[in-house]
Amino acid sequence: MESTDIRVLCTLRDWRAEGQRALLATVIRTWGSAPRPAGALMALREDGRVVGSVSGGCIEDDLIFRYTRAHDGPGMPAGLPQVVRYGVDADDAHRFGLPCGGTLEILLEFDPQQASLEELVHRLKQGELVRRTVCCDDGRVTLEHAEAPQSLRFDGSRLTNIFGPEYRMLLIGAGILAEYLSTMALFNGFAVTLCDPRVEHMGAWSLLGVHKTTEMPDDAVVAFQPDRRSCIIALSHDPKLDDLALLEAIHSPAFYVGAIGSRRNNQRRRARMIEYFDETEASLENLRGPVGLYIGSKTPAEIAVSIMAEVLAVKNGVHLPRELSFS
Repeated sequence: MESTDIRVLCTLRDWRAEGQRALLATVIRTWGSAPRPAGALMALREDGRVVGSVSGGCIEDDLIFRYTRAHDGPGMPAGLPQVVRYGVDADDAHRFGLPCGGTLEILLEFDPQQASLEELVHRLKQGELVRRTVCCDDGRVTLEHAEAPQSLRFDGSRLTNIFGPEYRMLLIGAGILAEYLSTMALFNGFAVTLCDPRVEHMGAWSLLGVHKTTEMPDDAVVAFQPDRRSCIIALSHDPKLDDLALLEAIHSPAFYVGAIGSRRNNQRRRARMIEYFDETEASLENLRGPVGLYIGSKTPAEIAVSIMAEVLAVKNGVHLPRELSFS
């Protein structure tokens, strides 16, 4: 799940623990060019404080006006979850800043139980996929273990949303490219781990918010415990480091595994893996290299943009035409 969603749930949990009245808003359906996707979260406190987003801002303003005491509003109601719809006609679309034809439905849960929020956040931080079900008929919320991610579902009376741990990125090789790529990954909601056993390279690292390790790359991949929300990218240009990490990573569930380098160097890497490590063309099918989309990038910053764009495209299930990819 996005780091923003974790922040929404944690903030709402804290508000409720303090005895504050609050609601949780979830986008449950969209039509046309809606500003936020289904599953987007926002928490709203009775005094008007907001965390998260369900639109570009105008719908948040309307929710604050309707459901809080800010600006002399009526205050937070009590009762069962409610569904509200925005952008049904052209006037509403203009009023709420929705694109032409954009419509969205939002489920509002008033005063979610703190204990349930506490359990949800705890299980997510333990790396668990959790299915959260809300019954609109009686307001009951259940939490269950989920085996695989699924899209949000709403049948008119029951909302089912699967929350998962945040997306993670493991980078092999410290350097300026890793700094740019880490920065982009962090503001896209990834938790970033950097591995480089070369202490002299790691010593120059300056970016905060990144977990660092100096263990050998293959050990780092094992310790990282890749899952379907993980990506692993080799950036060191040193086959002794990159190959070790990739050999471990390609047999993991990670959704994206790749390495920088020229096409020739990546072809040589594949040949080494086949000749010396018993890999096959089939086992290397998901190994990307050179990583990144072709945008004519030359500088480390531009290369980082191309890599991050490809990672996000794969994460979001976008098919990339071959002419856009280095691979």
